[in-house]
Amino acid sequence: MKNIVLCGSMKVLSKIYEVQMLLQEMGYNVLLPKECIEGLPKVIASRAHFDRILDPQNEIILIVNEIKNGIENYIGPNSFAEIAFAFYYSKRVYLLNDIYKPYEDELVGWHVIPLKGNLNKIK
Repeated sequence: MKNIVLCGSMKVLSKIYEVQMLLQEMGYNVLLPKECIEGLPKVIASRAHFDRILDPQNEIILIVNEIKNGIENYIGPNSFAEIAFAFYYSKRVYLLNDIYKPYEDELVGWHVIPLKGNLNKIK
């Protein structure tokens, strides 16, 4: 069973939970940013989630990039940092939806894969 680490804004937590359930039904072990969900201080939550991304058993990272504040495919600064970190450590990085235009050059250059809502495209 492969592990998938989910990342995304806590403002779309209900979608993160929905994606978690769908991936578990597909047979994946899904790891959430639990320290963020629990409301721990940012420094603790971020370090714990970066450790989760770095873990060699967790080779797939999925960014839940939903509409936020009217912005489609939104990726916030924390999720972008997680993408950069995952890229540096040669993890496969997917976006639940499409490329977030402000970061398009980096996301395309780092071979981040937009799923456009289709979780079956995860390899």
